[in-house]
Amino acid sequence: MPSYQLVGLQPDEFEPLFLLTDADLKARGITRHKADSFPGYPCRISLEDAREGEELLLLPFEHHRTESPYRAAGPIYVRRGQSARSLPPGEVPPYVTRRVISLRAYDEDGLMLEADVVPGTSVADRLEAMFASDLVAYVHLHNAKQGCYSCLARRVA
Repeated sequence: MPSYQLVGLQPDEFEPLFLLTDADLKARGITRHKADSFPGYPCRISLEDAREGEELLLLPFEHHRTESPYRAAGPIYVRRGQSARSLPPGEVPPYVTRRVISLRAYDEDGLMLEADVVPGTSVADRLEAMFASDLVAYVHLHNAKQGCYSCLARRVA
């Protein structure tokens, strides 16, 4: 049985932002976009790339809220009207497999234990290897080229 599950962000904190004016968004460091290619606009809620013409927000997001030195934030895209996605254990979607991915494994205290950069097609094997250690509590995936947060891999029993 797979040892991990990929999980998207909860939409609740993002959905109200779509109602703001572009000026209000700019004041918060957020920009509104329409996807003009596919793939290219990875939504961190649905764990899918936006289709051409879909509305997204590009915003700063604290993806590693921890009291460790590894606290981190960076830019993410989110699409309007998406539901949070939890994939079946062991499933790695095209959103991940079509990119080069950086994996960062953390313990319960938010301290990094291990990191690697692999083609997206190798993510499943690396996650299994990382979660083989009982010390690994969770793994963050990042799009390696741009460095932005992609999603969370959590341990499943």
